[in-house]
Amino acid sequence: MNEYLWNLDLSNNNLSGTINTTFSIGNYLTIISLHGNKLMGKVPRSLINCKHLRLLDLGKDELNDTFPNWLGDLPDLQILNLRSNKLHGPIKSSGNRDLFVQLHIMDLSSKGFSGNLAESFFENFQAMKIIVKSAGIPQYIFDQFSGYYDNYLMTITTKGQDHDSVPILTSNMIIDLSKNKFEGHIPNIIGDLVGLRTLNLSHNVLEGHIPASLQNLSVLESLDLSSNKISGEIPPQLASLTFLAVLNLSHNHLVGCIPKGKHFDTFENSSYQGNDGLRGFPPSRDCGGDDMVPQATIPVDLDQEEEDSIPMISWQAVFMGYGCGLVIGLSIIYIMLSTQYPTWFSRMVVKLEYRITTRMKKHKKRY
Repeated sequence: MNEYLWNLDLSNNNLSGTINTTFSIGNYLTIISLHGNKLMGKVPRSLINCKHLRLLDLGKDELNDTFPNWLGDLPDLQILNLRSNKLHGPIKSSGNRDLFVQLHIMDLSSKGFSGNLAESFFENFQAMKIIVKSAGIPQYIFDQFSGYYDNYLMTITTKGQDHDSVPILTSNMIIDLSKNKFEGHIPNIIGDLVGLRTLNLSHNVLEGHIPASLQNLSVLESLDLSSNKISGEIPPQLASLTFLAVLNLSHNHLVGCIPKGKHFDTFENSSYQGNDGLRGFPPSRDCGGDDMVPQATIPVDLDQEEEDSIPMISWQAVFMGYGCGLVIGLSIIYIMLSTQYPTWFSRMVVKLEYRITTRMKKHKKRY
């Protein structure tokens, strides 16, 4: 491997087989992307020699391995994408508190990871514990290397949608562990990752309550905890998340009242569906004192209702009569012209037109 190579991007090239490249000690690789191929086997251990590596994208391949926890020893690694592979097993955390300290984005959405989410694992994410200001001119993670290559573009999932070919802002803080088999409780320590913009733990088997510590994620824009076994009430403190634009808590075992105020008043029923114990706006069951008391209805004045319905019926009758008269009139025209009685027919048409006009004027004055 050329020691002066900075960027290795072989994504979407239909490559197959195993990754048999040996990454030598002392290389200057900053980006490695083998995304969207058919590569199999294990994540090569020689990646540990890439001490300058900032982005590793092995997503959408067919790698079959356990979680490469040793990648956390790379001191500058900011983006780790292992989504949509055949990786499996628990995500174990060693006693080393210096793992993944610079991580901004971790995407492990797959189908095979399992076990509990250890608090010690998230405790290492030091960079996510700082809120990065996004005001002013946007700053991208790879701007300082723009003299060697353009800003790296990748696919990220945020606010419930996949976004292709987007540059990575320094403010992008994303954890996506969706579509796995993680179980146990959601760690309270996630509330310490105050720089998070997107948190996706959907489609797992997580249980317990939603930790109230999530209220500390003051810049969180997207929270997806759907399709788990989470129970209890929605913490009312979450209503203080003013940047929250996407919320999905559907298909859990949540109960109680939905918090009110700020962005919570804008979320649709789809954010809460599949939780039979939830009530309050926007679901149809009110959150009053009696859970089963139906919402008040406004009495209807029958006289007013009948009066309002008369014009509609009358106008329908008028148009029906007008249509029938038109057909009959055309028939008479044909008969009269064929029998050569134009003078008599002309007088009849004038008289008929006068009657129709008079009736329509009377009807209009009445209503």
